[in-house]
Amino acid sequence: MQLFLQRVIDGLTNGSAYALVAVALVLIFKATTLINFAQGEQAMLGAFFALQLWMWGVPMWGAVIISMILSALLAALIERTLIRPFDPSDHLPLVIVTLGLFLGINALAGLIWRFDPWRFPELFPSGVAFSIGGANVTWYAVCTVLSAIVILGSLQLLLSRTKIGLAFRAVSSNLESSQLVGIRVGPTLQFGWALAAAVGTLGASIYVANPVLSIEPTVMLTVLVFAASAAALGGLDSLWGALAGGLGIGFIQSLLVQYAPFIPTELSLLTAVVVLLVVLFFRPAGFFGTAAVERV
Repeated sequence: MQLFLQRVIDGLTNGSAYALVAVALVLIFKATTLINFAQGEQAMLGAFFALQLWMWGVPMWGAVIISMILSALLAALIERTLIRPFDPSDHLPLVIVTLGLFLGINALAGLIWRFDPWRFPELFPSGVAFSIGGANVTWYAVCTVLSAIVILGSLQLLLSRTKIGLAFRAVSSNLESSQLVGIRVGPTLQFGWALAAAVGTLGASIYVANPVLSIEPTVMLTVLVFAASAAALGGLDSLWGALAGGLGIGFIQSLLVQYAPFIPTELSLLTAVVVLLVVLFFRPAGFFGTAAVERV
């Protein structure tokens, strides 16, 4: 029972971290119906910005906030120069652009910080917060879960209570109608890209702040697969679905893979891919997403 509880706690912790990256994917998909394959690398680059600022003497949380702003500005520049010139209804050029960004950002990070692992400073208090049935719950686990809930709640308020948030929701719902009522679609989508990059940077920073992990240019490759599976499971247009999907993937990784003797631990990533394929086959909209409706 103690081992089971510990794995449940690990699933909650990992799932919350995956959800933070999945939310960034959801924000881009809501606006463009496009999966940004470079989202993980943008988040990784933002986390490296935070590490570099900390090495220059900036307090850790100040470094994370500044890196979120820098990542948002970089994403806004990417949207304006590399995404907006293409027809949004033609996804092939956009997919190629995001794949190119994926490779380019990864190579740039390797060139600057090399491919050696770096120890990322702790963002939360260290040690055990409390115990349940003999299983230890660390402060990192508690703060990661709370961070995911707070960030999702803040995004929900931003998108439902502010003018720019309502404009973003309108563009996400119907781009042509938004143009007809005078919404500036380009800057609104640019805001979505910037917001996704900022959230992704925060998610990557929290993920690599795990005491058992380190940061290096390939650290987000597997996280992106888990996050994409989480977004698909919860619904690619649902913010809270991203949290539910992230927790689901976290539990699959920590419970199903650990207790199923026919699934080696090394195949946990493949398990997430299988979940993604099953969801796409049988419930393409996810469990909390909006099913596509077409007039016939």
